[in-house]
Amino acid sequence: MDALVIGAGPAGLMAAEELARAGRRVVVCEAKPSAGRKFLMAGKSGLNVTKDEGEAAFLAAYGAGWLEPVLRAFGPQAVQDWCRALGQEVFTGSSGRVFPMAMKGSPLLRAWLGRLGAAGVELRLRWRWTGFQGAGWRFDTPGGVEVLEPRVVVLALGGASWPRLGSDAAWVPWLREKGVEVAPFRPANMGFAVDWSPHMARQFGQPVKGAALLVGDRRERGEFVISARGIEGGGVYAVSAALRDGAGLAVDLLPDLAEAEVAARLARMKPGETLANRLRKLGLAPVAVALVMEFGRALPILQAVKALPLRLAGPRPIAEAISSAGGITQAALTEGLELRAMPGVFACGEMLDWEAPTGGYLLTGCWATGRWAGRAAARSGNLGE
Repeated sequence: MDALVIGAGPAGLMAAEELARAGRRVVVCEAKPSAGRKFLMAGKSGLNVTKDEGEAAFLAAYGAGWLEPVLRAFGPQAVQDWCRALGQEVFTGSSGRVFPMAMKGSPLLRAWLGRLGAAGVELRLRWRWTGFQGAGWRFDTPGGVEVLEPRVVVLALGGASWPRLGSDAAWVPWLREKGVEVAPFRPANMGFAVDWSPHMARQFGQPVKGAALLVGDRRERGEFVISARGIEGGGVYAVSAALRDGAGLAVDLLPDLAEAEVAARLARMKPGETLANRLRKLGLAPVAVALVMEFGRALPILQAVKALPLRLAGPRPIAEAISSAGGITQAALTEGLELRAMPGVFACGEMLDWEAPTGGYLLTGCWATGRWAGRAAARSGNLGE
């Protein structure tokens, strides 16, 4: 083979497509019984492929300026055109998030795998990379141990979140032994533990809608869910990086009402009314009332409604996180995403040290880095002509 791609997620498949387009003979090895398992899981509730917004805002979401050329080369419009070329029409929701009309990931993945097969890409399933053997790459396969010696390799092994779907970070010590710098993995886009009192049990599974999450100077509108383990959901994920790094969280439960209006409504209520009754008269849903009773009994009622502090007990484990922060550092990579310590070996996707929120950014980042690494690998001097 000319080129070996390890990992059949979005980044790996995109790298394989670029290598095949350049005329290379490509083999993709995947440890799991099927391709794109995390991709399919992410799409179960609606596959969000990208975010259609201005370039500056889009790039800022990644917090990794070194990836800007990569993301500019395959940004939101290019993602939409790529989906359409696979026969999957897309639409943009009111939030700017872009979805396939089918909403699921399976039609897109089927069409993509068909196109890759037609281009000559060979997909080997249940081929788990287990490290190095001499100059070769060792795999556990259904037929026993195999050692491959490709001319170039693209690594697309994922980060450390959702290990049951394949991203288990088992590769970290093998690359570190080769001199590759890998920043420790941390959870990203995750929920947070809360030590609830018993009275909150009846609220488990209930969404807190229409709130604003307050983290430092940032104000993020979004929904989150109360669970037995704590809080989770899109609103929390949007501010999870700051919370993980030590920021505090408060919630405005009536974000569409100014403090003066809330104060005026409270002033019109009868003296002596219970806190719970006052909260209900303000229009708070039962789950929001329960939150105030949990965390805000000792606070002035205006603060409890407009800036209720939530006591978090830390992020949920990385195995439960949607994605991870950390990975192969910028210093360990060339501009073409080639490993400086391992010429002819490229890396892409969540293996790299970047972090982005949910909402289409993650998928676009994986596709963009896979495309970039695949094109650079196709041009590699290891392949020659």
